Amino acid sequence: MSVLIVIPARHASTRYPGKPLVELRGASGQARSLIRRSWDAAMAVSGVDRVVVATDDTRIRDHAAGFGAEVVMTGTACRNGTERCAEALSNLGIAPEIVVNLQGDAPLTPPWFVEDLVAGLRADAGAAVATPVLRCTGRMRADLIADRHAGRVGGTTAVFGHDRQALYFSKEVIPFAAGDFGDAEPSPVFHHVGVYAYRPDALAEYASWDEGPLERLEGLEQLRFLERGRRILCVEVESRGRQFWELNNPEDVSRLEAMMQAMDLD
Repeated sequence: MSVLIVIPARHASTRYPGKPLVELRGASGQARSLIRRSWDAAMAVSGVDRVVVATDDTRIRDHAAGFGAEVVMTGTACRNGTERCAEALSNLGIAPEIVVNLQGDAPLTPPWFVEDLVAGLRADAGAAVATPVLRCTGRMRADLIADRHAGRVGGTTAVFGHDRQALYFSKEVIPFAAGDFGDAEPSPVFHHVGVYAYRPDALAEYASWDEGPLERLEGLEQLRFLERGRRILCVEVESRGRQFWELNNPEDVSRLEAMMQAMDLD
């Protein structure tokens, strides 16, 4: 097997309990659950051998199986999606070239984000982990800042060096930039797209480490790699006219539905 996509999903989210089962209405008015839309997004990616939903909750298991998804059960001790992906891979007993963690709160992830991510990891023999970053327009940057001012934990931002190796990820809007940018104007801020591609040995290594202090403070699982001195390759992806946002808070439901309406996505 070459590429496995795992969609980790848990019901007991601190900020938004039951989030994977929340329904989103597309442009035609059809309602589908968040986990179903994430599954559909994964199935649209080319060059993938297998897609599984990884969960510890029977409600999510039964719902996902009902629309035809393959489900692998994992334990309740998983602290984040990366740990759940590691356990899912172990339970499946397979050895893919690359494991993709397509988190179940990003149903607007277009297929080329994942395709470009996998290509980026394959092209860098020294990289064991890769993740996509999307340059924010002025409007996206303003939305991220508005979330923080309102006390909401919204999207994550990333900073990286000239070699595209991650320097840091934060739920604050970094880097700081004075002044405003036009709605469609490129800004210096990069939105971290919550998808990861791992080589299996990196995934297994991650699961053996304790949670780090920065990971705990920010609530960002990828910081465990950086705290252990492991590189994360940032792969810049292009929006190609598509809007992107993740479902982090209940307030994001209407935002995602408005985006689907504007893009005529069902």
